[in-house]
Amino acid sequence: MEYIGLSEITGSLVILDGVDEPVYDEIVEIKVEGGAEKLGRVVQVFGNKVVVQVFQGTEELSLKNTVTKFTGRPMEIKLSEEILGRIFDGVGRPIDGMGEIYPECRRDVNGKPINPVSRVYPRNFIQTGVSAVDGLATLIRGQKLPIFSGNGLPHDQLAAQIVRQASLGRGSDEKFGIVFAAMGLKHDVADFFRRSFEESGAMERVVMFLNLANDPVVERIITPRAALTAAEYLAYEKGMHILVILTDMTSYAEALREISSSRGEIPSRKGYPGYLYSELASLFERAGIVNGGLGSVTQIPILSMPNDDITHPIPDLTGYITEGQIVLDRKINQKGIYPPINILPSLSRLMKDGIGEGYTREDHPDLANQIFSSYAHVSDVRALASVIGEDELTDLDKRYIEFGKAFESEYINQHKFENRSIEDTIEMGWKILGNLPKSELDRVKAEYLDKYYVQAF
Repeated sequence: MEYIGLSEITGSLVILDGVDEPVYDEIVEIKVEGGAEKLGRVVQVFGNKVVVQVFQGTEELSLKNTVTKFTGRPMEIKLSEEILGRIFDGVGRPIDGMGEIYPECRRDVNGKPINPVSRVYPRNFIQTGVSAVDGLATLIRGQKLPIFSGNGLPHDQLAAQIVRQASLGRGSDEKFGIVFAAMGLKHDVADFFRRSFEESGAMERVVMFLNLANDPVVERIITPRAALTAAEYLAYEKGMHILVILTDMTSYAEALREISSSRGEIPSRKGYPGYLYSELASLFERAGIVNGGLGSVTQIPILSMPNDDITHPIPDLTGYITEGQIVLDRKINQKGIYPPINILPSLSRLMKDGIGEGYTREDHPDLANQIFSSYAHVSDVRALASVIGEDELTDLDKRYIEFGKAFESEYINQHKFENRSIEDTIEMGWKILGNLPKSELDRVKAEYLDKYYVQAF
């Protein structure tokens, strides 16, 4: 049924009266005078009165000459294996000039909840080629591991590097793919990602969803859902292991805040809607492995913390939902170290279940524990040196200073195009531990010390 005219237009929202049996989340087709067509989504229902969010903006709409058609179905995207290597806009329409997708099926972008009983506990790791991640905050298949960054920090370069280098490890013959979704991206950054993937040859295994900064804010809400729907299709129906990178979740949360404000909802912390937690959870909880399925969906959401405040609502709520975090640090970045990952507040809660014998190497868990312990002591020694001077330190404390320098300059620091295998990362860990006396390595089994430790002084 089609309805002529609108009752009210407010920002990206339009209101219609007298609608028969409207359904929440239903997709609406809007025809504008002159032939242009737009899509909208029902976001509120009051009896036969509905509020519709218009994706492409309401600039050309008028109260009298707009024709609205309710489709009776939710937002869906077209899916087939052809989506690999393609670039889509925020709502799943091709923007790479390669034509339409011939779909095997259509799927609701809101997805279906995974029955907790059917979830399989995440095991095995995904190799990113970045030592600070692979060695100390290992990404496990089926995990959701966010990157907490800040304005001006190189999270875009790190995201591009992970897309170029990510794999299931040496010798794996399982199918692997990446779904990359960007929200509120500037044109130059979008071009950087596109060129980076194409020039490295990674584009053939990547599905890109790009919502640009000048695209309608409403599309930003759909983008991660469309990306996760594509990931679930490739994982659970095509048996692939899919890594989903979502950047920047702060843009997504700010879009929620803007839309919530236009709907007249009561704001919560920092003006964000009270349902921000459940909105984030509805995205992050779509990661996992399903019993009986061959594939998995793993997530790396990236968010820039306003004012580098880790207690801000977005990182705070994200931390409640996800299984750890990787924290980029401004002070480390100012030292010229890339990637500027601060390992002390970084954590992968599922790391212990996907490393060690049979996964990476038998000494990996002990090695990671020892590096964490030793680097934490470096912070104490540096604080002491700032008071009494480095010359007054004991010989042992000076060895810790040397270890800290080697750890940051050799282990953390690596080139943007340097792809280190997990074996290289573990060997480098032992190399930098050689800056400390053997007696200080109390987190490692004696058999591993005898086998791998080589003193460097």
